[in-house]
Amino acid sequence: MKSFLIRWFCTTLAVGVAVSLTGMRVDGWASLLTMALILGALNAFVRPLLLLLSLPFVIVTLGFFILILNAFVLWFAGSLVPGFHVEGFWNAFFGAIIVSLMSWVLSAFFKGSDGKYHMVAPAGQMKQVEGRVIE
Repeated sequence: MKSFLIRWFCTTLAVGVAVSLTGMRVDGWASLLTMALILGALNAFVRPLLLLLSLPFVIVTLGFFILILNAFVLWFAGSLVPGFHVEGFWNAFFGAIIVSLMSWVLSAFFKGSDGKYHMVAPAGQMKQVEGRVIE
């Protein structure tokens, strides 16, 4: 539950920053919190399917199409939440970039239950990468 609340807080803060920097509008805190919750659910359940279906486009565009998908997911989430307004594709595009970067940076500041810093994984699991350095 704690991991979910941390991710929700990070997403809410990231969406709030994106609203202040782009042309998106929000009517109140309830809309902002709902938007973060809906966006997290869409990113967890719908976005992986969209990435799988659009894999040829992602490969051909060398990953740029992922930015387009992120924009459409943000735009769609904005249409589901009353009180949250995304005015056009370009606002969604730049908003999605801001939300992605802010979420990534904010999630780096939280410790896991083992006391180590972990990046919060999109699907809700915390993963630690182990490896060795080859010299």
